[in-house]
Amino acid sequence: MTPRRVTSAIVIVLAAAVLSPPAAEGAQRGCADVSFSWQTGFDDPATPGNLDRVGVLKIGSERARNVLVLSPGTSAGAGYFAPLAADIVRRTHCRWQVWSVERRENGLEDQSALDAVKRGTLTQQQFFDYYLGWLVNPAITPHFQPVPDTAVPFARGWGMNVEIEDLHRVIRAAGQHGRRVVLGGHSLGGSITTAYATWDFHGRPGARDLSGLVYIDGGSNPTPVTPEQASQSLASLQAGMPWLAFGGIPAPFLGLFSATGATAARLEPGGASRGQAFPLLPANLKPPVPATSEAQFGFSVDTETSPATLRAAQVHAGRLATSGDPRGWDPAGEITPIQRYATMISGVGLTGLDGSAWYHPLRLTIDAGAVAAGNPNPAQDILAVKAIHGHDLSRHLPIYAFGAALGGENVLTSARVLAAQSGIPDRLLTLVNRQDTYAHNDPNSASPTNDFLDSLIPFLARVD
Repeated sequence: MTPRRVTSAIVIVLAAAVLSPPAAEGAQRGCADVSFSWQTGFDDPATPGNLDRVGVLKIGSERARNVLVLSPGTSAGAGYFAPLAADIVRRTHCRWQVWSVERRENGLEDQSALDAVKRGTLTQQQFFDYYLGWLVNPAITPHFQPVPDTAVPFARGWGMNVEIEDLHRVIRAAGQHGRRVVLGGHSLGGSITTAYATWDFHGRPGARDLSGLVYIDGGSNPTPVTPEQASQSLASLQAGMPWLAFGGIPAPFLGLFSATGATAARLEPGGASRGQAFPLLPANLKPPVPATSEAQFGFSVDTETSPATLRAAQVHAGRLATSGDPRGWDPAGEITPIQRYATMISGVGLTGLDGSAWYHPLRLTIDAGAVAAGNPNPAQDILAVKAIHGHDLSRHLPIYAFGAALGGENVLTSARVLAAQSGIPDRLLTLVNRQDTYAHNDPNSASPTNDFLDSLIPFLARVD
């Protein structure tokens, strides 16, 4: 096991495709400041000390009086939020800084070749061969070495308790010097947001540290899993691998497919797709005609062509062009630019991280089923989840919930339930449902028109 080697404080410059160009005065005020660092995380007794850490990608001025902390969803990393964070900083005129959380499991990733191809010191072919080509050509060396399950048995314990304790350290750092902190999350990050807000920190709820909550097509189902389901899930976890197989694709290969495909789409968009000819890439991710790298990536994530098993990875991005050899990509007037989404996943412009999580702890997903809007239940006892303060949130806590294709109206319902339990009035709720027009990732990737962002900015202004 070789954890990713990233220094404790790295200043990263985002490429122009990641950060919207700021006005000159904005740049002078530090609006475009970007940095990444690993912080000391929760001291989990079973975990080696070098992995007891949590990363934070910060975008915006350190002098901002407000911080929006964003928690990625299933199989996502901190780089995923980079373009959205830049938009938020720009549209709030530097009054908000955005912190994107890099969970501890991402410290297991080998980002060496990804960093090299971003720097231009590795060719696209060498990059592809390092991560995937060696699987069909054993002569390729050196190459990526997956982390064996036997080397990380402690990862079966990386559930909600470890996640919330890591996040607690991030929230405390964000709130220093009297800064207001709003916590938000996408998809599973919505469940994490509710868990944190209702978590028992020595008798007080986590929401005491927060000035607002943001849900992006995710939230906590008020109905918990049954004790039997919780027990069975734990037993299966102990007997199986520690990682979630996203869309049926086992770890770390979904992350490798995502990182290589998105990076090729960004850095060599018009070149012939290497992934399309790769025999181990699932057939349902391959265009029916020879395609460019950009078209290959677009085909695999667009709502019209991406398989249903990858619904949680989808956007409205366009379609294959009607001509060309190889066939290119046609944006077709859709709301998400494919280059923006490729930037989110690849982390082009960032060093040491991307927008995906190659190893997502299955225990974290299991535990999310017991959060249940912060209400004590038998499944929490089995899973050691302490989200019990669902009725103890401040009546003045504003909540914003945006439903897209995966969560839809259920995301709004979850927000209403959480608010009603603590007597938070309707006037403090911002509820927007776009399940018929926004895919699961469109709220974070749509540009330049974005309904999620258009409602978020006034919400943040009321908190400010």
